[in-house]
Amino acid sequence: MSASSVNRRRILSLWLPRLPIDRIQRFFNSAGLGKANNEPSIVVIKDNNALVIHALDEAAERLGLYIGQPLANARAMCPDLKVFDSDVVADAKTLSDIADWCDRFTPLVALDAPHGLFLDITGCAHLFGGEAALLQTLVRALARQGFAVSATIAGTSVCARTLTRQTSGIIVADGGEAAAIDRFPVSALGAGEAITTGLRRAGLKTIGDVASRSPSEITARFGARFSTLLAHALGQGDAPINPRKPLPDYIVEKRFAEPIATDTMIAMTLSRLADTLIASMEKQGKGARRLEAAFFRTDGVVRAIMVETGRPVTRSAVVDRLFRERLDALADPLDPGFGFDMVRLSASRTEIVVQEQRDLDAHVHDNDELAALIDRIAARIGGKRVVVHLPQDTHIPECAVLAAPAQHHLAAAMQAEWPARPESEPPLRPLRLFEKPEPIKVPFATVPDGPPHQFTWRRALHAVVRVEGPERIAMEWWRQDGKQLTRDYFRIEDAEGLRFWIFRDGLYENEVFDGDGEPASPNWYVHGLFA
Repeated sequence: MSASSVNRRRILSLWLPRLPIDRIQRFFNSAGLGKANNEPSIVVIKDNNALVIHALDEAAERLGLYIGQPLANARAMCPDLKVFDSDVVADAKTLSDIADWCDRFTPLVALDAPHGLFLDITGCAHLFGGEAALLQTLVRALARQGFAVSATIAGTSVCARTLTRQTSGIIVADGGEAAAIDRFPVSALGAGEAITTGLRRAGLKTIGDVASRSPSEITARFGARFSTLLAHALGQGDAPINPRKPLPDYIVEKRFAEPIATDTMIAMTLSRLADTLIASMEKQGKGARRLEAAFFRTDGVVRAIMVETGRPVTRSAVVDRLFRERLDALADPLDPGFGFDMVRLSASRTEIVVQEQRDLDAHVHDNDELAALIDRIAARIGGKRVVVHLPQDTHIPECAVLAAPAQHHLAAAMQAEWPARPESEPPLRPLRLFEKPEPIKVPFATVPDGPPHQFTWRRALHAVVRVEGPERIAMEWWRQDGKQLTRDYFRIEDAEGLRFWIFRDGLYENEVFDGDGEPASPNWYVHGLFA
């Protein structure tokens, strides 16, 4: 057997022709509101200001209704027709959920919108008893979930997709793509109405008729895009599918003949998978930075839990502890339903572990303990809520500090250099800086650049008794396009001993004007509070 036949690419195409109506029927079934089998139902969508059939069930199809038929014509043929409005967003969500469920067979799952999927099963079909067993398992499982499905396997995605629109259950051997689709109509290629009509007018009614012509003739008449599509359908090369999720660096999983549902078994399974995953990464000197645990329920629901770490993790005990923290803190607890029949643990981001001298360096130990603490807190409350502050090279007060996730910027924060405060001098910046300056009312102030004598903030009047300033800060005109005004900041103290950091937004008679172009009084703001 040649190497090319051993490593040939195999694509499984899924098509759910009745997805919109199946989704609605599943909703009614879950609510205990089933319908009679002979009651025809359709889903309609607006097309050119007219309602046409978007999807229909078997009962409606037996009456001769078809997709694209105007609703008025359908009602004339069947007055008792049940009609539902289309919900494209809900259909896309359902297709995405099915794709999540298909991850149990291969991590390479791509959308074939609006109602199809591609699964790259190259090299993994033997895990399920071969391609025929895999195809049968998948179709039966989706049928139990209430979906009508057509599925085929071929060497190219275009060939497999073409087959699913005409038949189901076909497995095309490597090199047999052209013969498998030879008798099908040209519309099965999905090339568009204009090209399909042009092919039929030219007397090319089947894919075999088109394939019998020379590629140059087809390209000259119908374009290079259609010529490439035809070549892929015939098995002559293929464009790669676009998986929904990037392939993780490492994957380990556990399947169960009897579904598990208890917290003890779930924790035990994760712990064993963590041991296996860490052992696999250790062989290549790597550690995990991002980990994901996926729980596959028997009813098709998939739940994924993700944790991130500040440093590469090389111990399974750390992985186990992080997931315990994450699971304990879930606002929506992990619901096993009738049980999980598969649990998968993957490392989607890994790094090479740098060996450090840890026995004699206390600083390294401190860093490890701090990083571990941050990881645990982030697993419980979310990584975006644990931040460090980094200095920025700017004199704009609200931009001088950047809040960044601690897990990814801990090293930078520990090495950051902050401006030193002169000894025996009061602080130039307030302890508490408002995210957005709050407006204050100033009845009068010393002009042109003096402080106010009193101001009102949050309905309270404050009499100014001490003032330091002004500190003039001009905005960065090369970034702001001159839209922001020059600020004069004052450190002031009122009669009650409260200290404020306020500023005047704009210069008198230079930057602030009214609607008639006359100089106007600038606005005042409080930007922070001193201790």
